[in-house]
Amino acid sequence: MNLPSFYPDPAPTAEDTGLPRGLLFELVLKRAFLEGTTTLRRLMNETKLDYGVVLGVYRNLQKEQLCDTKGMVGDDYEFSLTSRGLRMAEEAYRKNQYVGPAPVPLATYARAVRQQGFQPRVNRETLAEHLSDLVVDDAIIRDLGAALMTGGTLFLYGPTGNGKTSIAERLHRIYHDLVYIPYAVEVSSQILSVHDPIVHGAAEELPPDVDPRWVLCRRPFVVVGGEMDADLLEPRVDEVTRICLAPLQMRANNGILVIDDFGRQKMQPRELLNRWIVPLDRKVDYLSLWSGIKFEIPFELMVVFATNLEPKQLAEPAFMRRIKNKIKIDATTPEIFHRIMRRVCEGRGIVYSQEVSDYACRRCVEENADGLRACFPRDLTDIICGVAGFEQRAPVLTEQEIEQAIHLYFTR
Repeated sequence: MNLPSFYPDPAPTAEDTGLPRGLLFELVLKRAFLEGTTTLRRLMNETKLDYGVVLGVYRNLQKEQLCDTKGMVGDDYEFSLTSRGLRMAEEAYRKNQYVGPAPVPLATYARAVRQQGFQPRVNRETLAEHLSDLVVDDAIIRDLGAALMTGGTLFLYGPTGNGKTSIAERLHRIYHDLVYIPYAVEVSSQILSVHDPIVHGAAEELPPDVDPRWVLCRRPFVVVGGEMDADLLEPRVDEVTRICLAPLQMRANNGILVIDDFGRQKMQPRELLNRWIVPLDRKVDYLSLWSGIKFEIPFELMVVFATNLEPKQLAEPAFMRRIKNKIKIDATTPEIFHRIMRRVCEGRGIVYSQEVSDYACRRCVEENADGLRACFPRDLTDIICGVAGFEQRAPVLTEQEIEQAIHLYFTR
């Protein structure tokens, strides 16, 4: 894995953090409130702030008689909050319950995202290798490669069951580098939580001379389907933790966001497209906090739409013009059908028969007026294996088995 071009320098002083002193004070105060009795190094580990920054806050707590020092643990101070400090901490906690790692300034985050923008470097051989666990037509490989090198939004459309989602889910394999993602971002003294362990999988430990408010991650890869609604596109306060969470596109910055089954979300397609017509065109997005504060972030990600609906049903020409790359994943061919069937059989330990595969191909065409689908070989083989498991025998590929699977698979 290659290291990113952006490098977050350490922040040994409060000024170096780029954060308001009041925010630093309240963050350490709230963390000490939750810890009960704590030490400076423990607070340093939890807030990701430099020891000198935490020590400065501790001196302020002492000066204002907000803490009571218990003694020394090695060369470290052990202390707890006084009754006055507890009251102040409770007030700060009610105002904002965020007690995680210290945020980075919005301007620093924006610079990091722009410096870590991804420029694909793929050719026919490498892209075919990334998709090698699928059976993909050479023409699709060519179109995908051209789209990735062109950059911008990718629109995959065509009949259901022909591999749009499977292809989209493998596009992250083109990434071979790492990026720095902040735990949180500070916007006008408000904290927006960005890091998501599921999306931002830590790749390795931070180098020793890097600001620990950042996580070294693989490029993010986010997939959403029918559960997506307008709320996910704006900063929102979690009902349980009362912490403000970054929107979907902000968590996907420097990576890929796949909107699967586009057109079947809770929000109307045109609502989403109108919301993103500027970000997709200019690579900037405009967000609003719950307090009414508006701010700008980079929109530095690849958005992949995958749909089995007609594009004309989803968007007007003005929007489709802004999507440079539109690839139709059409009904599969008999040749691809047989290649998939052979691969599926090999993976299940079933003896492959070309004659039976021909029979399955003909029967699928008879049963489905829209033609062959890439999912048919796998789905039919799943049923064959299910029947064999129920009958406590090994699965076999015969015309009789195919006929039984077709009877269960297709609606009448």
